[in-house]
Amino acid sequence: MNVDERLQRRADRLQELTQTGPHSDMGKLLRTFWQPVAVSAELASGTAQALRILSEDLTLYRGESGCPHLVGGRCAHRLTLLNTGWIEGDRIRCMYHGWQYDGTGRCTQRPAERDDGLPKVKIVSYPLEEYAGLIFAYLGPGDPPRFDLPRKDVFEREGPRIARKQVWDYNWLQMVENSLDAVHVSFVHAYGRGGTFIKSVTQAIPELEYLETDAGIRQIATRGEGNVRVSDWTFPNNNHISTPGLLPGTPWIDIGLWNVPVDDEHTARLNIYCAPATDSETDERLGAYFNGIGAYNPAEHYESLFIGRRMPDDPLLQLTNAQDYIAQRGQGVIVDRSAETLGRSDAGIALLRRVFFRELDALSAGNAPKRWRKLETAAELPVQRARTPV
Repeated sequence: MNVDERLQRRADRLQELTQTGPHSDMGKLLRTFWQPVAVSAELASGTAQALRILSEDLTLYRGESGCPHLVGGRCAHRLTLLNTGWIEGDRIRCMYHGWQYDGTGRCTQRPAERDDGLPKVKIVSYPLEEYAGLIFAYLGPGDPPRFDLPRKDVFEREGPRIARKQVWDYNWLQMVENSLDAVHVSFVHAYGRGGTFIKSVTQAIPELEYLETDAGIRQIATRGEGNVRVSDWTFPNNNHISTPGLLPGTPWIDIGLWNVPVDDEHTARLNIYCAPATDSETDERLGAYFNGIGAYNPAEHYESLFIGRRMPDDPLLQLTNAQDYIAQRGQGVIVDRSAETLGRSDAGIALLRRVFFRELDALSAGNAPKRWRKLETAAELPVQRARTPV
C-alpha cells in the first residue's frame, strides 16, 4: 500500500466514525446500547410525538396508563405520520383511516377492512426504560442488554434534578471527542467572559492521564495541587462530570451528558443535572435555576454567538454550553479529520478512536465486542476551590 492509499484508508476509517445510519457500522454499534431519546416530563399521558433518532423516524407515545411506547413513524396502510393520530388506552390510532396499533407495533384494528380475525400487519417497535427523568430506547437487534450501564448512583440520590434535551446542528462525534479533550477547558470556557466554571477550574494547562475502565474511559486532568478534575466517560457516548454550584459553598452539580445522533448532521444532547439535597432554601433555588436554564439552546442563537459574539447572561450552565457550541460547531457540520494535526495533548481523542475502531472491527468480523458494564465502585469526581483564573 503506497502513501496515497494509506492516507485514503485513514480518511475512510475516520469518516466511518461519523456515519450513524442503521446500515452503517457505527450506527449498528450505537444501537446495541440503551440510548436516551426523550425527556419524560415532555411526554404527557395520552399524547404522541414524532421522534427522529439514529436516522430513523419513529413515533413516541405515552398510553393512558402512563406507560411509554416507541413504534414506527408511519402507519403501514398509507404511510401517514402516526403521531398525528390519537391514543386509546395504550394503543395509538392513525388519523387517516383509523388503523390502530399496540405498543409492540402490532396492528390491532382496521375499521374499514372488516377483518374476521386480527390483521397480520406489524410496524417496528422498540423497548423503553424510564430513568432519572429520561426515556431510554434499545434500537438494536435481539433482546436488550440489562439496563445497568447508563445508571449512576448520583443520579438516583435525593436532591434537585432536571432532565433536558436539545438538538445541535452538527455530527455527534465532535461532541463525544470534546468530552475526552480536557485542554479545551482552559481556553473554550474563558471565551467571551470567564464564568463560574473557569474561575474554579482555572486556565492552567493540565497534565493528562487516560485509563480504559470496565465502563469506558477515565480522564484525569491535573492543574496543580488540589486541582484535579476527573471525567467518568461511559461507552459509547455518555460523559459524567461535576461542575461548580451556583454560589461559593453550595454543592457541585453532577451532569450526565449523552450525545445521541439524530442523523449524521444533527445530535440530540440529553442531560441529567442533579445536586445533593441540602437545606430547603438552597434546594428550591437550585431547582428554580435548573428549570430556568432549559429554555436556552445555543444552536438557536448561531448568528448572535458567531457574528454578534453575544454570550448568555447566565455565568454557569448556559455560558459553558454556548462556549462548547461555538468551539464544536466552528469545526463545521462534519469534520474532515484527515486534515487534522494532532499533538500530545490529544491523547484522550487518540485513545477514544482506538477503542471505537477496536469495537467496530470486532463487530464487522462477527466477534464479540468488549462487555461494557457499570463500574462496581463509582468514580470519584473531586471538586476544586473557587480561584482566580491564571
